[in-house]
Amino acid sequence: MQPQVMEQTELISKIEASLDTMRPYLGSDGGGVELIDITDDMTVRLRLTGACKTCPQSFMTMKAGIETAIKQAIPEVKSVIAIDLEPAL
Repeated sequence: MQPQVMEQTELISKIEASLDTMRPYLGSDGGGVELIDITDDMTVRLRLTGACKTCPQSFMTMKAGIETAIKQAIPEVKSVIAIDLEPAL
């Protein structure tokens, strides 16, 4: 028997609440994050914006900060990925 998957609107709401805990930190460095979508296999796709898009630390921000916050709030999430990241020079 598969575990009950929460409603899409509830899932989005919980992800946005997790992102809201990170946004002040990202914003203090001129960056941000936006939810793009959630795939059927429970992968959350995000876009880092502003300074975060080209920051050399963006991978660590994703893994140690954003992904951890989302997975703690929503254990059903399998992975969190950033799209459209630009390589740091």
